[in-house]
Amino acid sequence: MLFNSIQFALFLPIVFLLYWFVFDRFISKSEHQLRLQNAFVVVASYVFYGWWDWRFLLLIAFTSLCSWGSGLLIGKAGTKKEAKTWTTLNIVLNLGILAMFKYYDFFVTEFAQLFHISTDGLLLKVILPVGISFYTFQALSYSIDVYRGKIEPTKDIVAFFAFISFFPQLVAGPIERATNLLPQFLKKREFNYDTAVDGMRQILWGLFKKIVVADNCAVYVDKVFSTYTEQTGSTLLLGIVFFAFQLYCDFSGYSEIAIGTAKLFGIRLMRNFNNPYFATSFADYWKRNHISLTTWFMDYVYYPLIGSSDKLWYWNLCMIITFLLSGMWHGAGWTFLLWGLYQGIFIVISMNLSKPRKRFEKKHQLKDNRIYEFFTMFVTFFIVCIGLVLFRAESIGQAWEYVCGIGNTGLFIYPMKKKLVLRIILPIISMIGVEWLQRNRRHGLDFIIDTCTWWHALVYFVIFLCVGYYYLLLSVDTPASFIYFQF
Repeated sequence: MLFNSIQFALFLPIVFLLYWFVFDRFISKSEHQLRLQNAFVVVASYVFYGWWDWRFLLLIAFTSLCSWGSGLLIGKAGTKKEAKTWTTLNIVLNLGILAMFKYYDFFVTEFAQLFHISTDGLLLKVILPVGISFYTFQALSYSIDVYRGKIEPTKDIVAFFAFISFFPQLVAGPIERATNLLPQFLKKREFNYDTAVDGMRQILWGLFKKIVVADNCAVYVDKVFSTYTEQTGSTLLLGIVFFAFQLYCDFSGYSEIAIGTAKLFGIRLMRNFNNPYFATSFADYWKRNHISLTTWFMDYVYYPLIGSSDKLWYWNLCMIITFLLSGMWHGAGWTFLLWGLYQGIFIVISMNLSKPRKRFEKKHQLKDNRIYEFFTMFVTFFIVCIGLVLFRAESIGQAWEYVCGIGNTGLFIYPMKKKLVLRIILPIISMIGVEWLQRNRRHGLDFIIDTCTWWHALVYFVIFLCVGYYYLLLSVDTPASFIYFQF
């Protein structure tokens, strides 16, 4: 079920009303009220997830059951070694399932091509379950945190299933930690009107980014990448810039809707994006972009890898390895692996230049210089865009040809058409403008009602009109899926 679909527009209010006015109010005197409310969350989440394919429900239920059981076994373990054994078994099981669905066919195919072996009868040819990478990592974090002593294992299986399957963030994150999300299902939630209103505003902002910006960018980007050998350098450059905004607005739009929807149910999810295109360095970019995944890899891969080492070269190597694994997480393909390597190299360069750069900025008094800030944002954005060619291309060869094509003689040919200004350029500028003005707030429409000005009211009105107009315009076709569903 897509957030930008009619089905979800009907599903959400029904679940909201049942959640607060049936399982919270009418049975509030029951000692089992919280468990029943959590059970309803599980049922609603399974309906939401099973809308794609009910068979996937068996997989998420199995993952949830194994991770819940492993937590109990880790908690009851008599020795550290026994606890480590149960933790390792759960990690191997969950990663094994993920590898089978996501990577098995890829590696078998590559191995067969290397040794000229037929793949007949060797490939599984299974559909990748939606969101498997997200809920698998969420389940893994629970057992690891139980082993580390950061959270007590829960005996409440219903609350745990709700933690794994909570529908707003089930298929594309944020990847929540048990230390944040699970305790919220173990205590009574209270409806807060202001929080719910803020959640609705955040949903509206997410829909604007997805429907108005990302989906319109997608039309142009798909055309450019499908005919890249015929395009001028300026068109190719514009295509990758538009893809950068498509990817950001598509994924951050999903996160905004997910976080806003969770607020309607009294649940707080972590922030997943913090205006990454306003980053002034590559390291800063990854502190702001896909925060839940970045911090997951840092906490469960990078820091365990470096251990107690104080060698800079080893820290740099571990960072590159971490981002290589992040690239593999995104997809089974050499383009994603090389994209991860690209990210790792540039973040290492950025981190190692941090101290010299600070000395340079202090010497030339550039810390509060707005022109210098915009210049560093532009350089960072350019590096990000070049890397995204790998993310979008179907092969390394295509990515190379695309980048080389940008530098051809057509780089200075004006690529713009009038309709692009209305459908793409103006929405992007509007989105950037709102996020810049709101860069210190939690989301683009995070206004304090008591101090709401005419400008806030105008922004509301324009965004509402844009979402409605573009949604009606695009509703003839099937609503566009979110990019990160494939991961």
